[in-house]
Formats: sequence, C-alpha cells, structure tokens
Amino acid sequence: MKERMSVRKRLTAFALSVSMVVGTVALAAGVEKSIVVTPMEINVNGQSVIPTRSDGSAAEVFAYDGTTYVPLRYLSELLGVQVEWEAESAGIAKLVNVPNFSAAGGDGVYTASSQGFGGDVTVTVTVTGGKVTACEILGEKETPSIGGAALETLKGQILTTGGAQIDGVAGATMTSGAVKTAVQKCLDEAAGKASLKANRYTPGTYSATAKGHKGQVTMETTFDETSITDVKVKEISETYGLAWGLTTSPAEVLPGQILASQSLAVDTITGATVTCRAIVTAVAECVTAAGGDPELLKNVPVEKPAPQDQILEADVVVVGAGAAGLCAAISAMENGAKVIVLEKQGITGGATARSGGKIVAAGTKWQEAQGIHDTPDMMMDFFRSVGEGMLNEKLLRNYSDNAAELMYWMEDRGVKFQDVEAIHSSIETWRVHNPAGGGGQVSGGSGNGAQITTPLTGAAEKAGAQFVYNCRAEELLVDGKNTVVGVKGTQKDGSTVTVNAKSVILCTGGYASNREKMAIYDECSKGYSTLVPAGNVGDGLAMATAIGAKEEVSPATQVIYISMTCGLGIKEEAGLIVNARGERVVNEYTYQYHVGQGIAQSGCSYGYYIASAADPNKSAQFGMTLDSTPHAPTAAELAEKIGVDPAVLQATVDRYNVLCAKGEDEDFGKPAHKMIPVEGELYAFRLDPSVTVTYGGLVIDEDARVLDTNDKPITGLYAAGEVAFSGLCGREYPSCGLAVGTAAYFGKVAGETAARAK
Repeated sequence: MKERMSVRKRLTAFALSVSMVVGTVALAAGVEKSIVVTPMEINVNGQSVIPTRSDGSAAEVFAYDGTTYVPLRYLSELLGVQVEWEAESAGIAKLVNVPNFSAAGGDGVYTASSQGFGGDVTVTVTVTGGKVTACEILGEKETPSIGGAALETLKGQILTTGGAQIDGVAGATMTSGAVKTAVQKCLDEAAGKASLKANRYTPGTYSATAKGHKGQVTMETTFDETSITDVKVKEISETYGLAWGLTTSPAEVLPGQILASQSLAVDTITGATVTCRAIVTAVAECVTAAGGDPELLKNVPVEKPAPQDQILEADVVVVGAGAAGLCAAISAMENGAKVIVLEKQGITGGATARSGGKIVAAGTKWQEAQGIHDTPDMMMDFFRSVGEGMLNEKLLRNYSDNAAELMYWMEDRGVKFQDVEAIHSSIETWRVHNPAGGGGQVSGGSGNGAQITTPLTGAAEKAGAQFVYNCRAEELLVDGKNTVVGVKGTQKDGSTVTVNAKSVILCTGGYASNREKMAIYDECSKGYSTLVPAGNVGDGLAMATAIGAKEEVSPATQVIYISMTCGLGIKEEAGLIVNARGERVVNEYTYQYHVGQGIAQSGCSYGYYIASAADPNKSAQFGMTLDSTPHAPTAAELAEKIGVDPAVLQATVDRYNVLCAKGEDEDFGKPAHKMIPVEGELYAFRLDPSVTVTYGGLVIDEDARVLDTNDKPITGLYAAGEVAFSGLCGREYPSCGLAVGTAAYFGKVAGETAARAK
C-alpha cells in the first residue's frame, strides 16, 4: 500500500506537467464508455497502448505515440473525472457523463466542421471499411464564386480517393484545407482515434504563409521541444488600419495571444476575421512543420475574463469609430469634454477604412499645387446639377464652404493627403482628394481609407478617448423630458455597458449590410455584395427612431456593378458591357455610378463585361488567366456558357465591332479612342451589384443635432456620417469622397456642439 501511494504521488506530480491531461478530458461526450486496463496494456476506444517506464519495464504509466502518460486512475483523481471501477476487476473502468466523449464508431455517418475562408465548412461523410463512400459539403459563408464553387470539385476528389488525401482546388486554398481537416476528423472518429497525445516539436524557427482578405500573411514561429516560444508576423500584405497598424488589429494582438495561451483557439477580431484566420492558419502550418499536431492546439481553451457589466460616466459618448466618430471624439475632447467611444467591432475604421478614403473638396492647396482652379461655389453648383432638387442646401453649403478647412484640420492630426483626381477621367473638375497611398478609378484603392482612420485613431487615443470595443449600442437612455442622457449596449461576451452622458453622438454608419432594409431597392432585391462591415445594419437609426427621431427613406442607394473575381467594373474600363440579356445598355467609359444605372435601368440585376486579348485593362488581362472565367471562340458559344441568348449576344458583339471599325459610337457616344473591338477568344466577367453608400437616414441640422418628426432638435442627441445622410445627394451619388468628407465634417461639428452643451 505504501508503495502504491508513493507511486501515486510521483505520478500525480508528473501529470501536472503534461498537456495530455487536457487532451484526455476531450475523450468524452455525456455518455458512458468502458476502458479496459490490464497490467501490461490499456485498451482505449479500441486502441491498445502498453504502460512502460523509461527503461522499458512495466509501470503504472503508459506510452502512446512517443509520449508518456498518466494511467486513468490517477488522471481521474487529478481532474475530478467520475470513474466507476468494476468490483471484480480493478483493470476495467467506466467513465460516467464526461463531456465531449468520442467513442470508436466504425462504419457509419459522421459530421465534422473546420474553419474555411468565410466561416465553418461542414462535411458529412459515410464511412464504409475505413473509406469515404458518400459525402456532402456545406459552406454557406464561403465566397460563392471561389470557395463555394470549389465544393463540388472537392467532393469528387474525396470520393475518388476515399479519404482526406486530396489535391484541393487552386484559388480556394482555405476552403480546401477546411474540407480536408473536416474529412480527416470524421475518419479519425470512425477509427476511434483518441486525443491522447501532447505535442512534441523539433526545436527551431519555422515560417509559413496563408491567404488573407487582400493579400498574404507570413508568420514566423519558434519552438522548443514542448512549446511555442515566439510568434511573429514576418510579412503582411493585408489592409493597413484593419489587419495591422492599430493597437487592436490582428497583427498586433494575435501573436501575443497565441504565445501566451499556447493555443490556436484564440478569438478572431470582429472586423478583421479573415486576417485572423490567415494568421492562425499560417501558425498551424508552422506547428505541422515542427512535427506537432495543430488540431491539438485548436482544442486548447483560452482563458477569458468572466463577463462583467459596466457603468461608465462621460460628458460625451460617441457610438461608432469610423471617420465621423473619430472626428467627433477628437473635436469634443479638444473642446474640453470627457469622451467614451463605443465601437461594435474589435477595431476602429468602420466603412471608411474599407473605402478608397477619398474626400471631395474645393479650393484646397492640393488643387492649387496641381494647377486646378475650383471654388466652393463651383462644387455646390455641381451638387445641384445632379441633385434633382432633393438636396438639403444648408447642409451641403456648409460642407462645401468648410471642406478645405476640414482637410487642414485632419492634416494637423496626422492624416496625409497626396493629390487630387476627377471622379472619372471623362469628367471635370478634379476635386477628389486622395490620402497617402491612394489611387484613382484606374488603380482602385479599396481599403485605403484606413490612411484616414488610423492616424485619427492615434490622435483620439493620444487625446484621452476611452474606447470600448466589441460593444453593440442598443438603446438610448432618456429622462422624463425625452432628453438623451446616455446609451446602453451589449458586449461580445454578453455583458452590458451603460454610459451615462450629457450628449450622445451617433456615428454608426449606414445599413448596407441589412438585407431586409436594402430589399426595397430593385437592384438589390435579388442579392448584392458590400464592402462595409457586417455590423452596418442601421443600429443608430433604430435607436434614434425609437425615441421619436425623424428618418428619411431615400428612393435610391449607390450601387456599382463589379466582377467578384478580378474587380472589373469600376476602373475606367472601356470594354463592352452588356446586361443579363446580352444587350449593350451604356457608354462604358463613364463614371461607375452611370454604368450601374445603365444595367439597373434595363431591368437586369447583373451584367457582363466582355473582353478579348486586345483589352488594355490590367484587371481584364488578369481575369483572362483565371480558370473560372468563361471563354469561347465566338460570342454565340460564349453565350451558351453564361446562359444568354446566343443570337442576342452575337448581334451585340457584331454591332459593337462595326462601331469600333467606324471609329464612332453611334449608340451611346463613347469616345472613339476607347472603342476597342472584341475579337478572337472572348471572355465574360459577370458584374454583380455592390453597395457602398446608403442614402437617407436621420435628419440633422447644421449643428449636427438630430431632429424629431416635428423637425425640432432632440436635446442631447447628435449624428454624423451615413446614419444621417439625408439631403446630401439625390438619386445619383455625385462624387467619390462625399460620404467620407461629409462624415468627417459633421462628426467634427457634432463633437464641438456636444462639448459646448455639456
């Protein structure tokens, strides 16, 4: 008995040092399963392991896959697992109601999930004799034209090989990897493989690369024999101000979390989830290269603080941290207010950071440097010319008069502007301003808006703003006089945050991610994409209208038509664009909004860009190299592939080429030098609607005060940005840079006004 007790003490101490303790608990699932133990071997869910000492002699520990583990009886004491030993045999035990038990299943149907590009990919397989004989794959959140399109091919590969050793699909790496992992989980479950091992590594530093949202992420991970000792971002081609550059962005946060927790189960950062997944995927590949099993690290829980409700006090609370919210916070603090910012995501930036970051302004020093004569009056006249009498003249007049001064104010707070361009090369006057690194319609620039929001975030932090992240504001607090006195929200962990304040500034953005609200627009009723954050669903509108604020519902929204595979549709292309019926409907060489109008007004929810080798556009040339791009030697054959009437498309192409030969576009007036024939092998790029800006929203006055249904200011409530875009345009979005520019301007005004009211 003394010998048994001394062994137990030694083994208990040893057990505390091995990660198998956690892995073994993961064996169970709310059921009862028997594990047979004999003096020389243990049978765990159908697998035999032999207990040995380091010298090879029998002992009350057992070796499995090169690692030494504690026997079940001591493990149960350590972890408090309920074990019922059979009275007649001390070597047979029953685990009772232990969570997550996965017993050997043999032939049958198994289901498992793994993280793909956009979300979980779930695989259900039928296993017969250790081989997959039937397979179904669901990946509803994968990009339809990329990961989603790859699922059927992956299914075929699985059925051909009967397992997870498949080639995958080029261009859909993350989806392919998720499918492989899920299939292997199913096969492991069918084979009764137990998670009874700890990771052992070959010491050294390893690097691996994974695809992020816009580019590649390369991670460098260092290991000793039993643990990760360092994690670094070696290279990152993702968007500045979203993936990296902030104190809360993935590149700055995740490496430290992985290192501290020794886990790959770290939380993704809302607003940058794809980059987070790329980081975890690359580190997982490093784990594999070092000889470890990343699946074990994905099952290691990450310790989190317990949810705790908070009650905070401020002079001004800003809801949302895009261009409007950041400018509001800075200006309020510079006018003496204590400011708290509630942000729904885990990072700042909002829709601004995902945009091109352009600001439309007149009479600026950047225009003067490029020899451009422009004035606020000229810009105001332009707005009127496309406003269809639907403009709030006071708001736009104030913005036009003060836009240049706004830019100088932003420059003083760290934002760098580099040059000026036109909204389209065919349209004068040039008054669209790019921040550092920005580009025009030709070069694109989606995501460059972080060159505005990142320095403004730094300025707000430096000025003393308190940021509360992952908090969705849900309710405005009002007193008996309907004066707004604060806001209440819920954090990601379920805890509540109540901010008592003298003023609330709503900067929650538009509602482009609210499918139900967007369905009123014909061009969006059959589906659309958007680059704005998933959280832009109209929270601010809902909170404000609940207390009597006035909302204007616009008859239009800004919709552009774009290829989801190569970006064609918004980069001053001059190729042939047709609607879903194969008909030409617009002068292709014009402002992107007008191209979209042409498709939408023809009664179609999508169109096609038809190109051939002579097309000079780089995006078109890239798109022609993609395997997913339909192509054929004739227009009629191409029409068959894309579901268009062959006679219609052939006639459209023939007519277009005749006009190109004439050197005159008699149908839509496109400049002769942009009339390039489409001949030889023809390619079709589908153009689908994408929403970037929503119109309408709350109604504000020149001081950014929110008005009620009687057009009276609601005391204590202010708004700026797309949540209050009423009166700033008609049906047509007049110019790139209007949404960001007016958001920043009225955010600044709201901060000043709210601070004075404190």
